[in-house]
Amino acid sequence: MSRTITKIPASSPRMLASAIGVALSASSVAHLAQAAEDTEQKGQRNSISLGATSITGEEQDNTSYQVEKASSQKYTAPLVDTPRSVTVVPQQVLKDTAATSLQDALRTVPGITFGAGEGGNPQGDRPFIRGFDAQGDTYLDGVRDTGGQSREIFDIESIEVSKGPNSSFGGRGSAGGSLNLVSKTPQARDFTNGGFTYGSDQTRRYALDVNRQFLDDSAAFRLNLMSHEQNVAGRDAVNYDRWGVAPSLTFGLGTPTRVNLSYYHLESNDLPDSGIPYGYGSSTATAHAHDKPNDGGDSNNFYGLKDRDFRKTRADISTFSIEHDLNDTMTLKNTLRHGSTGQDYILTQPDDSKFNVNRFGTVWRRANSRVSTTTTTTNQTDLFGSFQALGFKHSYSTGLEFTGEETRVSSYTISPNANPICTVAKGSLGGQCTSLSNPNPDDAWTGSIARNYYGTTTKATSRGAYVFDTIELDPKWLLNVGLRYDTFDTVANTDSATGRSKIKEDSQFFNWQAGLVWKPVENASIYASYATSATPAGGLVGEGSDGNPLSAGAATSDLQPEETVNYELGTKWDLFHDRLSLTAAVFRTEKKNTRILVDALTYQNAGESQVDGVELSASGKITDQWQVFAGYSYLDSELVKSGLNGRNGVVSSGSSKGNQMPNTPKNTFSLWTTYDVTSKLTIGGGAFYVDQVYGDAGNTVYVPSYTRYDAMASYKLTKNVDLQLNVQNLTDKLYYDKAFSTHFANQAAGRTALLTTSFHF
Repeated sequence: MSRTITKIPASSPRMLASAIGVALSASSVAHLAQAAEDTEQKGQRNSISLGATSITGEEQDNTSYQVEKASSQKYTAPLVDTPRSVTVVPQQVLKDTAATSLQDALRTVPGITFGAGEGGNPQGDRPFIRGFDAQGDTYLDGVRDTGGQSREIFDIESIEVSKGPNSSFGGRGSAGGSLNLVSKTPQARDFTNGGFTYGSDQTRRYALDVNRQFLDDSAAFRLNLMSHEQNVAGRDAVNYDRWGVAPSLTFGLGTPTRVNLSYYHLESNDLPDSGIPYGYGSSTATAHAHDKPNDGGDSNNFYGLKDRDFRKTRADISTFSIEHDLNDTMTLKNTLRHGSTGQDYILTQPDDSKFNVNRFGTVWRRANSRVSTTTTTTNQTDLFGSFQALGFKHSYSTGLEFTGEETRVSSYTISPNANPICTVAKGSLGGQCTSLSNPNPDDAWTGSIARNYYGTTTKATSRGAYVFDTIELDPKWLLNVGLRYDTFDTVANTDSATGRSKIKEDSQFFNWQAGLVWKPVENASIYASYATSATPAGGLVGEGSDGNPLSAGAATSDLQPEETVNYELGTKWDLFHDRLSLTAAVFRTEKKNTRILVDALTYQNAGESQVDGVELSASGKITDQWQVFAGYSYLDSELVKSGLNGRNGVVSSGSSKGNQMPNTPKNTFSLWTTYDVTSKLTIGGGAFYVDQVYGDAGNTVYVPSYTRYDAMASYKLTKNVDLQLNVQNLTDKLYYDKAFSTHFANQAAGRTALLTTSFHF
C-alpha cells in the first residue's frame, strides 16, 4: 500500500492531558477541600457553574436556566421584549447535561436537527434550523465563524439560538435562523476551576479554567484548557481525540475603555464514523422508495477501515477588541478577528449505488476525502446606546462590517475507488467491499493514497452596514426595527488536469425586520414581527453544498440571491417572581427565488418552499429547588416548487413538488429538569423526542422517530468540590441523529455513563 498524507501541524495532546491530569491528581480530594476551606476568609460568594467546573463571584444567580438578555448589542431590548424567537442555552444547562460539543448542547433546543457531511459537504456541524440549512450561520461573539468544524464548548459560556430569517443581524444566509456562541472572558475576580470526567467507553476529559486579576485589579487574564478522548458507545472502532487551549486578556476592567485580546486553538485526530447504509424496501428494488438504515442485524457494525480512514482538524482564532464608553449612554466597539480552520480526512461512506446492500448483502466502502483550509479576516465596528428624540426613547445599535474569506479545497487520489459490484464471489476486492452483517474494520487496504493538489479556491469579500432600534412609543408599546445592506462578491477558481475554470458572482441586497410589541403587564409581551434574509450564490465560500451552481459546473444559471421571509405572532411571559420565562409563537417562513435545477446544468431562481410552525418554551425556576429547560416545536414543511430531481447539474427522474423538506421533523420536544433534594444533592433528567426525518427532497430515505432519556445526579462533597454523574441515552436506544440524502445515516451513541469531579476555589 502506498500512502502520502499531508498532516495538519500538531502539538501533543497527550502532553496537555498529562499535564492537566498531574495537576489535578497532585492532591487528593481531601487536600483540595482543605485548601478551599482556607480561602473562606476571602468572603462569601455565590456559585457560578462552568461546564465541569465552577467559579465564584458576587454577581447574579448564574445557576439559573433563565436568561434575561442576549449578549449581542444588536438585541436592543431584553428577551421578553424582543419580537422574535430566541433561545439561550446557559452555562448551567451545559454543565448539568454534561454537554461537550455543539451538537450535545443543541439537543436541548427543539426545532434543530443535524445533517450529515461527506466530501462536498465537509464533515462537522451542519445544523438545520426550522428546516433550513444553517451550516454557514454560526457566529462567535457576534462575528461570523466561517469554516466547517466540529465545535467544542470548553471555552463557551452560552449559546444563543435565533430562529427565523435574520440576515439583518448577520448578513447573508440565516434563512431559518443562526447560532451565536458566547466565549468565556476574563472576569473581575480570581478563581481556579478544574474538572476531570471518567466514563464508559474509555472516556477521559480534563478541563482547567483559571482567572487572575493584576495591575491593581484593572486587568485580568483567563486561561481555559481541555483534553478529551473517548470511544463511542455502541459503535465498533470509532474514537475521538481532541485538545484545546484558549487564553484571553482584558485591560481596563471597570473603566470607560476596555481592551480584550483572545486566542483559541482546537485540534483533533479521530477515526470518524462512517454511518449505516440505507436498505431497500424490497428484495428486487433498484432504487429507494421509502427506506431507512439497515445495519445487517448488528447496530455496532462499522463499515470503515482502520488502515485507511482518519480525520484531523484544527481551528485557530485570534481576536482583538476595544470598547470605549463615549458617555453614559453611548459606547463604541471595534472587533478585529482573524481565523483559520482546516480539515484533512479520508472516511468511508457505506455506498449503495450498485444496490449491493439489497442484492448481495454487501457494502461498497466508498472513500470520501477532503483537504481544506478556510481563512477569514473580519473588522466589525459597532456604536450602541440610547437617546431621547421627538418624545420617544430609543435603544439603538449601528455598525459596519468588512470581511475577507478564502477556502482552498483539494482531496486525495484513492485507487481503486470505482463503485464496484460487491458480489460474494469477488470477496472484499482489496478492502473495497465488506459484509453488511459482519464488516471487519481491520481488513487490509491494498490500494494507494496520494495527495491530489487539484481543487477549488473560493474567495469572497463582503461589506455590510446595519442599524437597529427599539422605540418606546409609550410604556406599553414598543417598535423594534432593523435594516442591513450587504455586498457580497465571490470568485471560484477550479484547477484540473485540463486547465483552470473561473466563475464569479457579485450580489447586493437589503434585509430588514420589524416587530410591534404590546406589554399588557410589565413582565409580559405580545408581538407581531416580519423579517427577511438573503442567500447569495457561493454563500458558504466553498465549505459546503448550498444548491449553488458555482460548485456544480453549471453552463447557464440565474444566480440571484434566494429570498426568505418570516411572519411571526408570539407572546412571552416571566412568571413566578420573574424566575420562569414562558414563550409561545406561531409562524410562517417562506423561501422564494430558490435556485432549482430545471434542465441539465441549468438552474433558475424559480423554487419555493415554506414552513408553518408552532413553538413553545419554558426556562427557569418553578420553585427555589426546581428548574426546567423545555421546548416543543411543530414544523409543517412543503417543497412548493422544487424543480427537477438531480445532483451537480445532472437530472434524475421525477419531481419533489409537495414533499416534506429534508431534515425537517414535524414534531420535536425536549425537556431537561433538575431538583435540589437537599442543599448538597441535586437530581435531574431529560427526555428528547425527534419525529421521523427525511434525508432527501424526494422523501425516499428517512430515519425513524426516537425518544431518548438522560439522567443526572450531583453532590457537593464540600463547598468547593462536587461530584456529578450523568447517564446519557439511559435506555440504550438505537437511533440515528443525522440523515444523508442518498447513501447513509449516522447512528447516535448508545448508553454512556460519565462521572465528573470538579473543584473551584
